[in-house]
Amino acid sequence: MKLVVVSGLSGSGKSVALETLEDCGFYCIDNLPVTLLESFLTQAVASSQDAFRRTAISIDARSQQVSLDQFPGSLELARQLGIDARVLFLKAEDGALLKRFSETRRKHPLTGSGLPLGEAIVFERELLEPVSCRADVVIDTTHTNVRQLRELVRARFDTDRKPLMSLYFLSFGFKHGVPLDADFLFDVRCLPNPYWEPTLRAMTGKDVAVAEFLSNSSDVNGYLDDLTGFLSRWIPRFQAENRSYLTIAIGCTGGQHRSVYVAETLARRFESGAWDVLVRHREVGDTQVL
Repeated sequence: MKLVVVSGLSGSGKSVALETLEDCGFYCIDNLPVTLLESFLTQAVASSQDAFRRTAISIDARSQQVSLDQFPGSLELARQLGIDARVLFLKAEDGALLKRFSETRRKHPLTGSGLPLGEAIVFERELLEPVSCRADVVIDTTHTNVRQLRELVRARFDTDRKPLMSLYFLSFGFKHGVPLDADFLFDVRCLPNPYWEPTLRAMTGKDVAVAEFLSNSSDVNGYLDDLTGFLSRWIPRFQAENRSYLTIAIGCTGGQHRSVYVAETLARRFESGAWDVLVRHREVGDTQVL
C-alpha cells in the first residue's frame, strides 16, 4: 500500500494537490482527523482491497493541536504496517496567502477563534509543525499557479503512470527570491547578459536570437558542460537512494534570459536519459514536460 499524506497551510493548494492525486487514481480522503488515521490504516491494510492500494489523505490545521501532536506516532505506525508512506507539505509566503484569501474572500479556518488573518496564518504554521518537519516533499506555491502545481504533483507521485525518476529544471530570478525547495541551485549571473543588448532585452532565453547570443559564448558552453558532467555523475546516486524526483534550480538576475536558456539546454540534454524531465520558467510563466 502506498500512502500520501497531503498537508500544508490554508490557501497553499492542498485541495488542488488532492484533486490531482485523485485524477491519478488515488483513493482520496479530505480532512481526516489524525485521531482516526491509525484506525483507518489498520483496517485498510487488513482489508487487502485494491481500492486502497494507493491512498491519499489530507490533514490540516482543523484537526487542532492535540490531534496533530499524534501525527508522528501515526506515521511511524503506518511504516511499521509496511505502508510506503510519504508526506507532501504545501506552503507559501505570508504575503501570497494574504493576497489569495483577499482575492477569493474565503475565510481562514482559524479566524473563527477571533484571530485576525495574519495571526491565524502564523498560528497555523505552529500547529502544523509536527507534520511539516516530517515532510518528504515540500512545495512552495508562492510563485506557482494551479496548472504548474498539478504538473509538479503528477511528476512526483504518479509513479504508476511514470515509473521513472523525475528531473525538474527550474529557472528563476534572484531579485524575485530564491526557490526554497531546490535540491541543487546554480547561479549563472557570471555569464554574459543579453539584457544589455537592446535588441534582446525584451526577449527570453527561449527565443532564437537570445539562444544564439549565449551559445556563441565559450563561458556559457563551458558552464553547461561542467553542469552536465556534474549532474550526470550525481543524479544516478540520488536515484539509487530511491528518490523519485530532483529539483535543479538555475538562477540569474531577472530570470528571463540566462537562467531560461541554461534550464532549457540542460532539460534537452537529459530528456533522452532514464528520467522524466519537467522544465519550468518561474518568472516567464511557462511549464512543459519533455
